Amino acid sequence: MKTTIGKMLLAAGAWLAIAPVFATEIVVIVSPKNPATRMFGEQAAQFFLGKSTLFTPIEHTDGPLRNEFYKKVLDKDSTQVKAIWSKLVFTGKASAPKELGSSADVKKAVAADPQAIGYIEKSQVDDSVKVILTVP
Repeated sequence: MKTTIGKMLLAAGAWLAIAPVFATEIVVIVSPKNPATRMFGEQAAQFFLGKSTLFTPIEHTDGPLRNEFYKKVLDKDSTQVKAIWSKLVFTGKASAPKELGSSADVKKAVAADPQAIGYIEKSQVDDSVKVILTVP
C-alpha cells in the first residue's frame, strides 16, 4: 500500500515538474518597424508553412515551445512541418526558416528585421518586438 501511494506521489510530482512547460503562453512577434498590428492564427500559419513569403519566419530549434506552437497554430506536429519544408526546399519554392536556439535569439533576430516573424514565450516580450498574436 505504501509503495502504491509513493508511486502516485512520485508521478504527481513529475507531472507538476513538466506542467509549466505546457502552461507557457506563446506570442507571435514582429519588429516594431513592421506595419502589422494584428494577425489571426491561420494567417501566421501561412508563413510558418511556407505558403506566403510576405514575412520571413524565424524558428526555434526542436523543443517543447516549438511543438506547442505547431500543435496550436499550425495544427501539425514537427514531423509534418519538416516534411512540408523539405518538399518546398527540394522543389526550389522556398528556403527553410532560420532556426535559433532560444527565445532571446528569436526575439533579437525578429527585432533586427522588419520582415521577420517569430514566436516566443509571452514572458520574454519587451519593447524590442511587437506582439501581433497571442496563441490561445
